[in-house]
Amino acid sequence: MSPDPHMPAAGAGAPQVEVVPLGRVNHTAAQVVAANLQALLSLDVLVTDPRPEPAQALVPTRGQYDASLILQELAGPPESPLRLGLMDLDICVPFLTYVLGESQLGGQAAVMSLFRLKQGEGGVPAPRHVLLERAAKVGLHEVAHVLGLEHCRTAGCLMRFSAGLATLDRLNMGFCPACERELARLRAYRMSRAPAQ
Repeated sequence: MSPDPHMPAAGAGAPQVEVVPLGRVNHTAAQVVAANLQALLSLDVLVTDPRPEPAQALVPTRGQYDASLILQELAGPPESPLRLGLMDLDICVPFLTYVLGESQLGGQAAVMSLFRLKQGEGGVPAPRHVLLERAAKVGLHEVAHVLGLEHCRTAGCLMRFSAGLATLDRLNMGFCPACERELARLRAYRMSRAPAQ
């Protein structure tokens, strides 16, 4: 694992995943998400310079940002690194009240929000370590989707669908054996298709 997620791992070429802050984002959360992507998915990760908030994705009637529009803007050509957009603003899709993250299954991009991950019991903010653990879980889940991994029904698996924070908090910080095997296969396939650096 690279000691600094701003730099690809030693001996590596271009990063395989870019964590892209969108607007003002907690710097520590971006670093924690990047470090967990490197450690648990064995991918070279770079935290990029921030981009502006995606104003064009704002849904004024909801006061939220349309995750689908953000994904379209983040996605690059197949030979580019996978991208995980990280926001501090609330995101949604048309058919759900909110989402913690959204991704292109087997595509190029994912986006996640810290907005609801900050919520604690009784309306007080969640402790810092809880926020950071939640951020790592959502980032891993969404990037695994981009690699091609679908939802899992195994209790505790990080790929189990999370309808809210209570479910997310019960998930393990890792994948079940079946998802681990499938992830290894998908990652190898994806990297075999990447152009040589």
